[in-house]
Amino acid sequence: MVFRRAELAPLGVLRATDLPGVPHGRRVRVAGSVIVRQRPGTAKGFVFLSLEDETGIANVIVRPTLFERHRLALVSEPFLLIDGTLQQQDGVVSVRAERVEPLPPLTHAVPSHDFG
Repeated sequence: MVFRRAELAPLGVLRATDLPGVPHGRRVRVAGSVIVRQRPGTAKGFVFLSLEDETGIANVIVRPTLFERHRLALVSEPFLLIDGTLQQQDGVVSVRAERVEPLPPLTHAVPSHDFG
């Protein structure tokens, strides 16, 4: 995500590390690599995502109706851009998603860190 920060910052995309300083209920935008997708049977259809950026992890809550509208992107896209409302409850910071879109691929190649 560090390679995308220059394009994301002007769009108002916050870093994961910035979220704890944002007031509860404020509209936010986050983006990152989807590292966890969870849909527990006890969650009444809610889906929980963990998005990783260059600073940490942002927790995202997706309500069932939004999941149904954006199912393909939510289950298959490696990078997502999420608009939502920040929630701070019991020391846990999450973004309640209101809009989901895939983050387009980079226009340039990212060098590999493989052993050589």
